[in-house]
Amino acid sequence: MVNLDSKSISLDSLGIKNATIRYNLTSDELHASTIEKKQGVETSSGALAVNTGEFTGRSPKDRFIVKDDITKDEVWWGNINIPFDADKFDKLYTKVVDYLSSKEIFVRDSYACADEKYKLNIRVVTEHPWSNMFAHNMFLRPTAEELKTFTPEWTVVNAPNFMADPEVDGTRQHNFAILNFTKKIALIGGTGYTGEIKKGIFSALNFILPVFKNTLPMHCSANVGKDGDTAIFFGLSGTGKTTLSADPERRLIGDDEHGWTNENTVFNFEGGCYAKVIDLTEEKEPDIFHAIKKGAILENVIIKENGEVDFEDISITQNTRVSYPIYHIDNIQPGSIGKNPKNIFFLTADAFGVLPPISKLTPGQAAYHFISGYTAKVAGTEAGVTEPQPSFSACFGAPFMPLHPTRYAEMLSDKMKESGVTVWLVNTGWTGGPYGVGSRMKLKYTRAMITAAMDGSLEAANKDNYHIHSVFGLAQPRTCPNVPTEVLSPRRSWNNDEGYYKTAQKLADSFKANFKAFEDYANEEIMAGGPLV
Repeated sequence: MVNLDSKSISLDSLGIKNATIRYNLTSDELHASTIEKKQGVETSSGALAVNTGEFTGRSPKDRFIVKDDITKDEVWWGNINIPFDADKFDKLYTKVVDYLSSKEIFVRDSYACADEKYKLNIRVVTEHPWSNMFAHNMFLRPTAEELKTFTPEWTVVNAPNFMADPEVDGTRQHNFAILNFTKKIALIGGTGYTGEIKKGIFSALNFILPVFKNTLPMHCSANVGKDGDTAIFFGLSGTGKTTLSADPERRLIGDDEHGWTNENTVFNFEGGCYAKVIDLTEEKEPDIFHAIKKGAILENVIIKENGEVDFEDISITQNTRVSYPIYHIDNIQPGSIGKNPKNIFFLTADAFGVLPPISKLTPGQAAYHFISGYTAKVAGTEAGVTEPQPSFSACFGAPFMPLHPTRYAEMLSDKMKESGVTVWLVNTGWTGGPYGVGSRMKLKYTRAMITAAMDGSLEAANKDNYHIHSVFGLAQPRTCPNVPTEVLSPRRSWNNDEGYYKTAQKLADSFKANFKAFEDYANEEIMAGGPLV
């Protein structure tokens, strides 16, 4: 037990006994503790660098939800939301807290959801100091005054060095991430990958907000312009969600997880950013580059002898990451809340190079592409991937969505109609041919297209003159300020019509095959939003 002003902290109610508790240590203290324990090193920029061990990314097949009276009729059970027995959870939980008892552990009180009406108080209990520092970066930070009366609603228990016994504990292997909605606990063990901490709470909110608060949770980034117009960016990892929302001309609300309320406001779930740093340069992404300083945590990067980070070295993983508190970004939205959403961007890194670099979607197309959540894997990203492969993740975040995807899609569709928002599909992937033949779309062109969409000049330049894509039915603009005309037409960029249409048809077939799982739940408008042929 420790004292913080007049408040005493005890973990007896969690079943953790006789632990040496380090409560709400500062970022600097956790940084120093990590180095002292030889669990990390300091880079030349002052950031902390750690290695997360065996797991350098999430393990979706080892993510479970306890099947109980709250979840049994609401959750979309399957290979994404895998049921876990309540009795087995209780036994495993007891083993984990017994393991943590009598150890030095790190405890942080924080909260999620910047909007006071939706605030979720969270207590994070971690085995390692750097895991606790990650929670400091990624969750919202209460004031000293708020901590005096803080009462946690949800608890995260994180024990990377505890290994489950699958035959006894009911897990698939020794690592696990389990949500229990009755007990309001996220239990994580056997993995040091910090993303499991934030995604556990994100998954919980993806259930809580729509079921109990009638609010749409979104795996997206968001920013706000000088006139107060909010833009939302959906996209899977590697599509540019963090990069494109960090716009020097707009204030950042957040880079990954948000809620859209009935009051037509958008609020950040988090207090920080968790960005990929593969091939990071100051020139390409200055905001992220300069955020990597004291208080930031780099994961699984290679450090040179002079203490500098080799962002091109992927010998540990391609999923190199940095977490930092949002105040490391200069241009942020006060309070992390925006109003009046005007534009939504669905980002996809199409490695086949057939989707237009930007296209305007009808409501039916928006729902179809939201449910589809398309991007592509390229060679080398996973074992066995030797050529581009389509990848679909419903709602651009299927691994974190406990409900059926159409429930989120219907909420999005309703909000689109209520707010009059315009939805755009943006291909940040390949142009001039597929991966290995063409080249990645230049960031400056993508930024120019998004800027033109937001300031209205894209619509003004095309009006009723959009070209309808013959395979996907998408309205693609013929002109865009500051973008060469030939860039706007994926077919023209190929200079090979036969090859282009053959590849486009192949991708369209993949869309249709993927959507078969949702056809029984989709109305005619949504079904009409798919490929034309």
